[in-house]
Amino acid sequence: MKELLCPAGNFEKMKSAILYGADAVYLASDMFGMRAQADNFSLDELAKATEYAHSKGVKLYVTVNTMPHTCEYERLKKYLITLDEIGVDALIISDLGVFTLAREIIPKMEIHISTQASTVSAFTATAWHKMGAKRVVLARELSLAEINEIRANTPKSLELECFIHGSMCISYSGRCLLSNYYTGRDANRGACAQPCRWNYTNTSPVAFEEEKRPNDRISIEEYREGSFIMSSRDMCMIEHIPALMESGIDSFKIEGRMKSAYYTAICANTYRMAIDAYLANPTEYKYNENWLRELESVSHRDYATGFYFDNPMDNAQTVTNMGYLREKAYLCVAQEASDEGGYATFMQKNKVVIGDHVELITPGKCGTPFEVTEMLDMKGEPLVSAPHPSMLFKIKVPFEVKVGDILRSSDR
Repeated sequence: MKELLCPAGNFEKMKSAILYGADAVYLASDMFGMRAQADNFSLDELAKATEYAHSKGVKLYVTVNTMPHTCEYERLKKYLITLDEIGVDALIISDLGVFTLAREIIPKMEIHISTQASTVSAFTATAWHKMGAKRVVLARELSLAEINEIRANTPKSLELECFIHGSMCISYSGRCLLSNYYTGRDANRGACAQPCRWNYTNTSPVAFEEEKRPNDRISIEEYREGSFIMSSRDMCMIEHIPALMESGIDSFKIEGRMKSAYYTAICANTYRMAIDAYLANPTEYKYNENWLRELESVSHRDYATGFYFDNPMDNAQTVTNMGYLREKAYLCVAQEASDEGGYATFMQKNKVVIGDHVELITPGKCGTPFEVTEMLDMKGEPLVSAPHPSMLFKIKVPFEVKVGDILRSSDR
């Protein structure tokens, strides 16, 4: 069985991932994770998150994928023991020292080797497995053919995990020093400022500068293929589900712990629908164009297929528009299901007004459009608009609403 693994930047995002179809979630506490700028979890929250995920039959993996310095290891040791006591399902580790320490002090803990370890061969994957790793998250710089070759030459007891959707790092498997250079924030210790996403301008034929740092020019060189700087398109493999399902990949990973709960829900829901459609009848599987429409509704850069099929030097992998394509407005989320009168209780995220054209997102379905014609406050009085964040109110919806369903803006 293929696993759908989704990001959980905080408790709300984790619940969204689980409700909308994740088999497993990955997250970090406020220590030793590569996304220090995400909300992340305190140890108390992590214990509650683990209990919640397990109650839903979902596995929970914790990233411990920074590269700690010597002075951090005493604190790391205590942290690893705490994670073991909490009962998380696996640790995602990139550093050999962290791996060795975990094997010594919590030998029964399942360990997954992070993509930061840059595993690109069957020899390396097998070496990690012999040392005790249960799974290897392969480097993103591999083609699907290379992944299948690795699968054919590694033990069946070793699981392979690959990213199938989300932001791509322009640096090799995320080993980047730009953040250190510009801000002093160590990308390999979880504090990346993501300078590859900043806006750079050519100041001469041989140099460019970042818009907020005009006195810090960087020289560039032009090759036969052109000038390639830093900005990668986002990965999207929704149109290639059969190839993924028939590959040697055991776990399909969605990037995005720093994205919104809406992003998490939509990505989980869309890939869940596609995977389930294939599993229901592989020979009759049909791609649904609405799946791509769903994924285009979240914040993203232009999509491409990463390294799976394309030459990495191809212009199709670099963006021409430096900005993100903004996601549709995440209006509200259902707190109570439809009552006998067709009203459902929602918590507001963004302003909702009578006459708005919206779409209802429910697990297992693409967005269903309707017009907001009736709203009530919690006392039953009519509303023209719901302007306040976290406000509870009722909307009359022409079809069934379940707890956790999402309303978003619609262009239909």
